[in-house]
Amino acid sequence: MRLDKDGIVLKKDIVLIVDDVDINRIILREILKNDYEIIEAGSGQEALDLLFPADGKPVGSLPTSILLDIMMPDIDGFQVLEKIKSNDATKNIPVLFITASDSEETETKGLIAGAADYITKPFNHTIVRARVDIHINLARYSHELEDLVSIKTAEVTRTYESTLEVLATIIEHRNLESGEHIRRTTLLTQSLIAAMLKHEKFNEALKNMKISSLIKASALHDIGKIGIPDAILLKPGKLTVDEFNLIKTHTTIGSHVIDSISENLPDSDNYLKYAKEICHFHHERWDGSGYPLGLAGEAIPLSARIISVVDVYDALVSPRCYKPPFSHDFSLDTINAGRGTQFDPDIVDVLDEIYNDFKKIEETYRDKA
Repeated sequence: MRLDKDGIVLKKDIVLIVDDVDINRIILREILKNDYEIIEAGSGQEALDLLFPADGKPVGSLPTSILLDIMMPDIDGFQVLEKIKSNDATKNIPVLFITASDSEETETKGLIAGAADYITKPFNHTIVRARVDIHINLARYSHELEDLVSIKTAEVTRTYESTLEVLATIIEHRNLESGEHIRRTTLLTQSLIAAMLKHEKFNEALKNMKISSLIKASALHDIGKIGIPDAILLKPGKLTVDEFNLIKTHTTIGSHVIDSISENLPDSDNYLKYAKEICHFHHERWDGSGYPLGLAGEAIPLSARIISVVDVYDALVSPRCYKPPFSHDFSLDTINAGRGTQFDPDIVDVLDEIYNDFKKIEETYRDKA
């Protein structure tokens, strides 16, 4: 009997016994039935039918452990083990070979193939119970550890994401921008992507991306400005060539910041990948005259091409230390003037279709001059 931390009886673990000899299955069932729920198969094929009954897809309630005879007439234990180990849903189930052979070669072959252990015939009751208990407990502890690691990794990921978002907000205020800049950037990106999804040109590429992560990463586009001196970042007049060259480095600085965070951090939803692309390439130009690498056309990641349009629009309609805010119409005209030179022409065409959506976002979250 297995109890949880509150003393509640837990459902028994399932043990699958696979052996073509009836008496062997009966003996093993008698040894284990008090502690485990027992299911049986009289052949290798029957075992595979139990595990993968429909189109090779695993059943819902898989066994916790499998006792598998090696020598069987139709499909032997090695073939069954190969199938078990080749499926993601069953590959971590501990398989214990049961065999009358004491051949070192057979044992070595089984362990290399992925068997967790061997139980030899004739069966010793104490050894059978002990080995089954050990491997089921090891599998359980391994699963619990994986769950714990996943939880802790998710917590660390959320912490890093929050840190990056706070850093983006700090840079926003340091750059004398309002608290609405990040909100606007996120909403404008969301609106543009929603419209792009309706176009065959972009639909497939965007469906293969984690769109929610891409939208969230858009707020980090200027995170590299943390490395730019205030005297240059807040200069109201025209920048010198040297000052502008220094401003350009915010793209690579941002990319390095994301790299330093992502080195030892899983990125299953591609949030950090998109953040790095956006930071590094959102100042590249469609005609190849941008920076930092002078990429052109579709060599520029789609994420960066999208944010390039959003960033310029938001910069135009917002007040800056070096200029007043421009009107929505003037800003759209300016972007259209850069169609095919600065910006991906197809993205600009999509933007023109959602003219009123961008205008509504700008008016709702407008900065004060």
